[in-house]
Amino acid sequence: MRHLVGVALAIVMAAAVFFAASWGYLKLLVSPARAGALLPGASPLVRDRVTLEAFGALLAVGLVAGILIAVPRISPLASGLPGLGLLAWTGLWLFSARRAAHYIPLRTHVYGIGFLALLSDGVLALMGMAMIIPLFVPSRWRSRPAPIGQAPYQDPAASYPDLGVTQTMAGGGLLSDWAETRPQPQADPGPPQAPWGPADPDGPAGQGNTAGYS
Repeated sequence: MRHLVGVALAIVMAAAVFFAASWGYLKLLVSPARAGALLPGASPLVRDRVTLEAFGALLAVGLVAGILIAVPRISPLASGLPGLGLLAWTGLWLFSARRAAHYIPLRTHVYGIGFLALLSDGVLALMGMAMIIPLFVPSRWRSRPAPIGQAPYQDPAASYPDLGVTQTMAGGGLLSDWAETRPQPQADPGPPQAPWGPADPDGPAGQGNTAGYS
């Protein structure tokens, strides 16, 4: 879908170059103020309305082209397709100027004449080289994944109903009687005693011991 929108933007960009840029460039070439700008006592070009309109048209086309080239979310086809077309037209102009001029639409109108001036002066070649740069950037062809938002907080007791029952202390929370935490008295273990118990005096072992000391 992103590249389909890029194709639509490429058509818009091509139309802007042919109509707006061609018109503005031709107006600058034939402007009387431009012809007399270097003469002594000539008025500044900023006072000429035609010159300002022509510069405005060229700046607008340059701004649109810059946005299509620089914004990563825009498909590279938006600027790459018009750039390839301009470079192809320039190559045709170098090999056969008559054929390249023949394929220009509206050749007798101001737009066709201005486009021919852009072509013959090499401006279209300059624009085309800048506009095809996004085609060689691999990241521009891949759509960026949407950022994963942080999961909303969930109460553990709501997900595990038995958790609140097993972790609840008696009395509804903290211990109410701190006496339960006091150390308890220890019982006296008494004197140490052998694990096998006292010897039986009437048994064989007892008799033997008595005889030995008699």
